[in-house]
Amino acid sequence: MIPPALDPSTQRMSTAPTGPVETGPSHLSAWGWGRWAWRTLTSMRTALLLLFLLAIASVPGSILPQRGSNPIRVNDYLANDPAKGRLFDRLGLFDVFATPWFAAIYLLLFISLAGCVLPRSLQHARAMRARPPGAPRNLARLPEHRAVETRYGPQQVLDLAAGRLHRGRWRVDAVAFDGTTGSVAAEKGYTRETGNLVFHIALLGLVAAIGIGSFAGFRGYVIVREGTSFADTRTQFDSFTPGKGFAESSLPPFSFTLDKFSVDYQRGGQQSGAPRQFTAGVSLTVSPGAPSQSQRIEVNEPLQVEGVKVFLVGYGYAPNITVKDNKGTVVFHDSVTFLPQDGNFTSTGVIKIPDTIPQLGLQGFFLPTAAVDPIRGPFSTFPAPDNPAVFLSAWSGDLGLDNGRAQSVYKLDTTNMSRQGIKELRPGQSWSLPSSRGTVTLDGYSRWASFSVAHDPGKEFALIAAITAIVGLTLSLMVRRRRIWVRVTSSDHGQTLVEAAGLTRSEHTTIAEELDELVSHLQSLPVASTQSREREK
Repeated sequence: MIPPALDPSTQRMSTAPTGPVETGPSHLSAWGWGRWAWRTLTSMRTALLLLFLLAIASVPGSILPQRGSNPIRVNDYLANDPAKGRLFDRLGLFDVFATPWFAAIYLLLFISLAGCVLPRSLQHARAMRARPPGAPRNLARLPEHRAVETRYGPQQVLDLAAGRLHRGRWRVDAVAFDGTTGSVAAEKGYTRETGNLVFHIALLGLVAAIGIGSFAGFRGYVIVREGTSFADTRTQFDSFTPGKGFAESSLPPFSFTLDKFSVDYQRGGQQSGAPRQFTAGVSLTVSPGAPSQSQRIEVNEPLQVEGVKVFLVGYGYAPNITVKDNKGTVVFHDSVTFLPQDGNFTSTGVIKIPDTIPQLGLQGFFLPTAAVDPIRGPFSTFPAPDNPAVFLSAWSGDLGLDNGRAQSVYKLDTTNMSRQGIKELRPGQSWSLPSSRGTVTLDGYSRWASFSVAHDPGKEFALIAAITAIVGLTLSLMVRRRRIWVRVTSSDHGQTLVEAAGLTRSEHTTIAEELDELVSHLQSLPVASTQSREREK
């Protein structure tokens, strides 16, 4: 038996080329390559891939310290793990959002969305102006089909069907009865695609707004203690993250003094200790030489000055400490910011005194409502200052301030220091340091508040884009696209045969009910027509 592939009787002449077949874009010209690259970039699959890559690229920025917001932690990371730190630094992982590769992904995503959405919008605009498609040849094959006979005239049926659909806000196109047949085509639900495009255009606008804000805006953080002031200059910020297009001269020259910070806590109940209200009372000076104005800054009620918003984001305690050397000379007298570690504001802080010989450092806990557990140690039982105390440990030696490395004001490098003792102090109490090195006095405490100072020129546009995206998404989910056709023909026994059919692109629609209502309306017409003809006779 001869295999079919080798049987001469099964061979046929073919016009297919016998040479190698080109596959893919390798045979394209430079123009063809450009068109292929543009089609690939502007496809929805590429846009989704770029969006996924952008999300992945943002992960190191939330895990690793960033130079723009915390340069000290970056230096500590490089010092503690030099090999890995240098690798991360070369990759730009300590300044992710300013790296060329992150900007490239962001820019490609914007171009991809624009190239995908804008042509679709033009096509949709043309489709909105186009006539609904004519009736298919065989309406009976459609999912929803109805057929009835009536004595009403064919053209009158078409006119009444078109009028009924017009009143239901369908797009209608009618073909007049030509003696044999006539039809009405109606379409509804174009706002579904409109909503889909509005959503994607709004998403494009949101990406642009975020980019504008990141490029031209800035964000900074600062801690201000009661009785101290802040001026809106770059050197006054504890951390400052400007955009690439930010000009330092655009900072408005305002300043404010934190006069008083007040906070109320819930006492008792399941949420005991929860803050119910905290307010920063400040004296604002809009420009140098201008009179001061009393202002209040609360949660979600920022201070606004020339497009810059000052948000209240945190607060804590600052113990007032006085340190004297063995001659009674005051070498330190100030309130020190202690950072809260838990909900009851058990706070930690550091005091560095380089003017003594040897240098002196203090580490401590400030406890608003102090308690001591044999196992847990000192802690606070309530965030309000009901029983304030500070627990200090003293260190003497080299603070490491002369080696050229930046240090955090909240950490004490005890590598070249020795501990001198630990002491609990209440307001007004003093501690005589060992070896007659001086005294430490807790004079009391004050409060501090942390503020976020930000200018985002694209935030209003971003809000509008976000609201528009929600509206567009709602339309695309709620509106159903559907079509209805009505065809009339004359039968041999003088009646009019009416065929009506409906088609939808989704299952959950009311197309069957709408079709039944239309057919029922057309079926009820012959009765009125017959009665009117009898009255005419």
